[in-house]
Amino acid sequence: MPQAFPALPIDAVLPELCAVLESGTHAVLQAPPGAGKTTKVPLALLDAPWRGGQKIVMLEPRRLAARAAARRMAQLLGEGVGETVGYRVRFDSKVSAKTKIEVVTEGILVRMIQDDPELSGIACVIFDEFHERSLDADLGLALAMETQGALRDELRIVVMSATLDGDPIAALMGNCPVISSEGRAYPVETKYIPMRPNAWVDREMTAAIRMALREESGSILAFLPGQGEIMRVEAALKDGLDPSVMIAPLYGAMEARAQDLATQPAPEG
Repeated sequence: MPQAFPALPIDAVLPELCAVLESGTHAVLQAPPGAGKTTKVPLALLDAPWRGGQKIVMLEPRRLAARAAARRMAQLLGEGVGETVGYRVRFDSKVSAKTKIEVVTEGILVRMIQDDPELSGIACVIFDEFHERSLDADLGLALAMETQGALRDELRIVVMSATLDGDPIAALMGNCPVISSEGRAYPVETKYIPMRPNAWVDREMTAAIRMALREESGSILAFLPGQGEIMRVEAALKDGLDPSVMIAPLYGAMEARAQDLATQPAPEG
């Protein structure tokens, strides 16, 4: 059965966004991290009369984020990925004839427009996390706007961002409405551990993680410069680690199933 959609800060502005897209074709949505824009906005637009049975395509800059967003939306609908909600990323896709929301990465979107400049069968293109800015995202927006101006004046375009100033993008899109959502905040305590001179970052991170495991409870998210450092820290931590601690590395070259392990809730215990 579908889950009850959780209440999130973005809910307060979804009626305004739907109204803007009912009367116009452009919108800029500013919403801080945690507001719920990535999963709630596409689902809110599913029943829009202007969709007319066509697809909603949402661009996510990263493959991991694209898969995770599709999985979460499908979970909220009580379905598997590839039914109402699917995704397409490099070397991997889960879509079907029933798919109405398709989450894609930047290069996929550009190729979609190049292969079909009219974007046939697509009612709306959403650019999520636009503040990350990349050549492919900028090119995708330019091409989508060109399609809208020359071939599909009814095509809806939504740009969503957590931190980018929305006014310049709104001006680029014909001074369209800018909708702002509140976020939600949690208390943060900062503890600083300086690195020793000439120390290796992976050794310092290993020591910091071991200290956190002794002094704190819950999950630990550790950021490292690249795959090599991640693998060395993983190997170092395995030596003498409590068997109840699960290590879940995460980097771009991993298989999708291994990446998903790092983003899913940890098993009980």
